[in-house]
Amino acid sequence: MILDALLDAVLDSLRALPFLLAAFALMEMMEKHSDRLASKLFNKFRKTGPIAGALLGLLPQCGFSAAMSNFYAAGIVTLGTLIAVFLSTSDEAVLIMLSSPSSVQEIIPLLTAKFIIALVFGFAVDLIFRNRPEEPDIEDLCVDCGCHESKGILGPVLIHTRKIITWLLLISFILNLIFENISPESLAELLGSNLFLQPLITALIGLIPNCAVSVMFTKLYLAGSLSFASTIAGLSSGAGLGLIVLFRMEPDKKEAAKIAALLYACAAIAGIVLNLLA
Repeated sequence: MILDALLDAVLDSLRALPFLLAAFALMEMMEKHSDRLASKLFNKFRKTGPIAGALLGLLPQCGFSAAMSNFYAAGIVTLGTLIAVFLSTSDEAVLIMLSSPSSVQEIIPLLTAKFIIALVFGFAVDLIFRNRPEEPDIEDLCVDCGCHESKGILGPVLIHTRKIITWLLLISFILNLIFENISPESLAELLGSNLFLQPLITALIGLIPNCAVSVMFTKLYLAGSLSFASTIAGLSSGAGLGLIVLFRMEPDKKEAAKIAALLYACAAIAGIVLNLLA
């Protein structure tokens, strides 16, 4: 069981590795070579960020949510863009559906619902909350990391990536050990059959940053033990590795906690609305 948990943690971390490397490389280039480039990039995509975020999150991986957490902590993207990526991310759900011919037809409704939810809440959040700096401030992330002792771009990129990957590996390993002892049947019993309470519970469970959660939600939905609305709520709050990276990189931990609470609220509201429309 320990070896399985460790292997899954390593695989999850490796999947996120290229996205983190790319994100840190972009941030380093923006910081070292052109502040004007950073400002131009930020201002160009600030208003339409939730659209790109909602589309990127639909891809069956969680690397974009991890990379976007870095960008948000650096002030490169808005809160609405971050929320859009988090809400549209589905981890393993699409891959599980693709592996079963009888469930392939469920993919389009799921992705459509996730995209619309991410788009609506992404723009709504940007409209309501304007609490990030007007210009990116990447240097604030590097006050105590020691990365500037390395010359060039590669050194700082590898230092940042190593720290985040180590953190991801540890957290994922611990969560995998926990979920090794939780079966879909026990989760279904916990959720019960109350269609109003289910989205509230699944959205809360979905905040756990582990792909095992999305796997169980998807299996329960395909088995008929979980409603479509409750599944969407759980998968919408499941931001994959994004929340782990956010809590690691965001200097203000209270801000990170507020974002997690906001993500839960958006996912729960979406589930409740879908139940009312069903």
